[in-house]
Amino acid sequence: MNETGAVVAARYVVLKQKVPTEDWENIRSALTNQFAIITAGKKIPKKEYGPLRLAWTRAIYTEDDQIRTYPNGQLAAQVLGFTGSKQVIQNDRTNSVVIGAEGIEATFDEKLHGARGWVKTETTSGKQELFIFREQDVEARPGLNVMLTIDSRVQHIVEEELIAPMTKHSPQSVSAIVVRPRTGEILAMATLPTFNPNLTAKSDPAARRNRIITDMFEPGSTFKTVTLAGALNDGAIRLNDRFDCGNGEFVFAGKVLHDHEHYSVLSVEEIIAKSSNIGTAKVAIKLGKERTYKYIRDFGFGQRTGLPLTGEAPGILPKVNDWALIHISRIPIGQGVAATPLQMVMALSAIGNDGVLMRPMIVDSLVDEKGQTVVKYEPQVVRRVVTEAAARDAVTAMKSVVAKGTAESAALVNYTVAGKTGTAQKPGIGGYSHNKYFASFIGFFPADNPELCIAVSVDEPTRNGYYGGQVAAPVFKRIAERTANFLNIKPDVQPGGPTDAVADKNGAAERGGVAQVREKL
Repeated sequence: MNETGAVVAARYVVLKQKVPTEDWENIRSALTNQFAIITAGKKIPKKEYGPLRLAWTRAIYTEDDQIRTYPNGQLAAQVLGFTGSKQVIQNDRTNSVVIGAEGIEATFDEKLHGARGWVKTETTSGKQELFIFREQDVEARPGLNVMLTIDSRVQHIVEEELIAPMTKHSPQSVSAIVVRPRTGEILAMATLPTFNPNLTAKSDPAARRNRIITDMFEPGSTFKTVTLAGALNDGAIRLNDRFDCGNGEFVFAGKVLHDHEHYSVLSVEEIIAKSSNIGTAKVAIKLGKERTYKYIRDFGFGQRTGLPLTGEAPGILPKVNDWALIHISRIPIGQGVAATPLQMVMALSAIGNDGVLMRPMIVDSLVDEKGQTVVKYEPQVVRRVVTEAAARDAVTAMKSVVAKGTAESAALVNYTVAGKTGTAQKPGIGGYSHNKYFASFIGFFPADNPELCIAVSVDEPTRNGYYGGQVAAPVFKRIAERTANFLNIKPDVQPGGPTDAVADKNGAAERGGVAQVREKL
């Protein structure tokens, strides 16, 4: 079809795109030589010679084309996405047009394209323009540049640090995201396996998937922070309230709920620090299913975050009217509900942000070819979920997770960390699998005034451990150390402070950094 939608006969067929110049020169030379060979010594009538010569030397020809290149290779590949092409017939000529296929390339395709120029004029029968009859001449308008909140150096750090768990634990995938809790800005978002957008045709479709937004998992124990914050906000509990955890077994709605250790009586703070399923379930039962459901929704679950990337999943949250009796003991501990890693990091960022949920932000601005800002995007508050006081109490419990709980391997030398581990059994046929896990750790620092929230997810680790504190928390630590040094984040722990003993046994911080650079598309 042409630009008006009418069906027209193609004047030529595209044989191949992205042909290197040297290859084309070889093809053209071969055609010329072959014509010379087949006509050598033959008497060809003049009226036949011309068309025959054109058939051999001009039947195959080239046209200049556009191609999108990615100079940083696989850096932020699943965020940037890649382009494809489509054939458009204009003025009886077939042109190849670059179009966004996935990622930012697809979402902001219209902004990146700009507009074609056009001329209103008259031509001779030979299609030569008669300039004196030109009436209008509209120049092409370049597309806009999309400036991301992604920091290329932080992104590089994250992608580097994901290599080690991928090698050590042999999971299906490993992902990490770095967010500023106060603004919702995403500084890094990465998943391994990944791909090179310059070589999309050779890539595995699974490696092109941005699992942080497309894949839904039962989050497991990281979800307990949502239950905790809601119950604190409602006044249903206080951190020093104590619950009987039944020495590791709790029968509810005819089913037995287990803990990974035989805990007896634990305070609320200890329930989070030690990640007790039974203690969290009893907190939720005290809060009630309607209020529990409300806080889960208010923290952003069961709905898309609105991030401008294709393929974002909404997660799964059963409507409260569909909850069976057993659900109040299972959903609050991260079972029977599914969330994306993006939803989880934004929810825990809200706790670090004094109870205020922000919309995730990955595009900073749109800039024209002269460097002038055309559109500036600002941070957006979604809602206040809990009070500052409730958020502070939740942070206190989350600090205990790192200081003396399941995530000591996430402790930093110079910063207090608040966080939560997760080790979720993956659903299988007839129940939950006993050898497939989704391990995670989400933490923020400095805990009482966080600059960064970092989430690490390891899907189905098969070697050297599977607990979130074993496989995900150490990755958080390495990313946090390097990123904090690069961004020059002010420490909140002085040398010799109370967290040094824990942090020192997990290794000293790495050093090194470069100037901050925004990624430009």
